[in-house]
Amino acid sequence: MLLAPPALAEGLPDLGDSSAADLSPQMERRIGESIVRDIRLHDASYVDDAEIQGYLNDLGGRLAANTPGPHQDFEFFAVRDPTLNAFALPGGYIGVHTGLLLAAQSESELAAVLSHEIAHVEQHHIARMVGKQGQANLTSLAALVVAILAAGSNAQVAQAALATGTAVNMQTQLNYTREFEREADRIGMQILESSGYEVQGMASFFVRLQQFGRLYENNAPAYLRTHPLTTERIADMENRAAARSQRQVPDSLGFQLVRAKLRSEQGMPADAITDFEAQLREKKYASEVAAHYGLARAQLRAKNYTVAAREVAALRRLNASSPMIETLAAEVQAASGDISAALNTYREARPRFPQDRALIYGAIDAQLLAGRADEARQAAAAELRTFPSDAHLWSLQAKAYAALGKRLLQHRSQAEVYALQGQLRAAIEQLQIAQKAGDADFYEQSAVDARLRELQRRQLEEDKKK
Repeated sequence: MLLAPPALAEGLPDLGDSSAADLSPQMERRIGESIVRDIRLHDASYVDDAEIQGYLNDLGGRLAANTPGPHQDFEFFAVRDPTLNAFALPGGYIGVHTGLLLAAQSESELAAVLSHEIAHVEQHHIARMVGKQGQANLTSLAALVVAILAAGSNAQVAQAALATGTAVNMQTQLNYTREFEREADRIGMQILESSGYEVQGMASFFVRLQQFGRLYENNAPAYLRTHPLTTERIADMENRAAARSQRQVPDSLGFQLVRAKLRSEQGMPADAITDFEAQLREKKYASEVAAHYGLARAQLRAKNYTVAAREVAALRRLNASSPMIETLAAEVQAASGDISAALNTYREARPRFPQDRALIYGAIDAQLLAGRADEARQAAAAELRTFPSDAHLWSLQAKAYAALGKRLLQHRSQAEVYALQGQLRAAIEQLQIAQKAGDADFYEQSAVDARLRELQRRQLEEDKKK
């Protein structure tokens, strides 16, 4: 589960007057950014996978576009945890456990859970929980958030987190209130319906959760621990679903491929291979394309490159169209030693899926692997004009400059990686190294000097707030 580092409370922004009834949306966003930044940097369970992130943000973005209130920015991310859970952080950040992705029996069920979490964010429930108790100070808010995250799978961590806070009754804050849950149910179902998903997906998911909780009372699904579920809530969801027109919505290929990718990464590669081979042999699969994809990924993981290539060929015969399949094909070719073929696959796929981050990253990686560092540099620079806040692109650009022997520009690019991650001191150190590189012209040197002064000012401002 998510274990927040000791520096979490120090990294949160100054909350100002603790007597304020609620946190402002701007403050919520800053708090959420601080927490997610620490999760990315320090939590090994954070899933740093462009394809999984891309799918969750595509699905979440479709749902968020149909919220009844003023629209706000959302960011969705995955956490590698087998428990069934999802959680909302202040400011529009929503985490999804891989266990939930695998347990959902349809995309509408997954969309139902995300809609519910979006509703919590839209209604500012965490901020209202803090405001009601008058606990809007740095330490207690950090304790509350850590406790909400930790409670999903580790009660001892939750208790320890609570003990570090100043709030007397923080234990009662671990769960959303029934009023908040009913509100999130109602608004979540509106979002689900407006987005074109099956509204019965919400009720069916929570019914299964309730049944599972009864079977395993001492190990209830993590979602039930932070989202109290009652018979009345389920009955209300079922009644709301029954009052709406019923529809059958097929799962997207992305939903099936992401689940197959996660399954291919579980346990030993041989076990995943056996599982997918059995699915294909017995024709027991929700998607034949996803079964071949999962088998190809498992074979790639096992370094059985010839067999993996055979499964990619099977995918080609099925005429499936997805950037995930193109990335897989290129990865198999590169792993087999055919870098030229991998570069061709990326080159042909990019115009069809121009915004896909995994294809972008993979193509630049392949260029670096092929010794085409200047092409990689140019490609990274071109993408950074569109995605200037993409830390991974800055990292790839740093690698390209390193391969070209351009030390100032390498360290300048790496400084941007650290700055985007909130590691200002590390960014400043990189810029100081860049200053001493001695391999750049006056304009490049001046740019480094200016950026260094800017980050030093920011660091000074942050130090004053602590």
